[in-house]
Amino acid sequence: QVQLVESGGGWVQAGGSLRLSCVVSGRTFSRYAMGWFRQAPGKEREIVAAINWSGGSTYYADSVKERFTISRDNAKNTVYLQMNSLKPEDTAVYYCAASGTAGTITRVDLYDYWGQGTQVTVSS
Repeated sequence: QVQLVESGGGWVQAGGSLRLSCVVSGRTFSRYAMGWFRQAPGKEREIVAAINWSGGSTYYADSVKERFTISRDNAKNTVYLQMNSLKPEDTAVYYCAASGTAGTITRVDLYDYWGQGTQVTVSS
């Protein structure tokens, strides 16, 4: 079974930065495409960023382009989300997810495994 554990969430003032990490265990990490999603209260879960198995291809939602960076270290079984210039509207629970589908995956239903989520709160 694949397990994902996120860390790095917290409270930050607008304009600040946070770095989320997600450690994956249980299977060969490099086989999986990875993604970061978020869900705010009363809203649907949405894609934030995605990365393919090698790290050579990435995707960003328009709302986070040029502010967030997704990366992965296959030697450490870890995917990261560097979040800069944070805004109050970035407040949400952030989830990492792993997909056995090849490519850079943006659809929620194509992800096979999910972490428990980490809260990010950005105050104005």
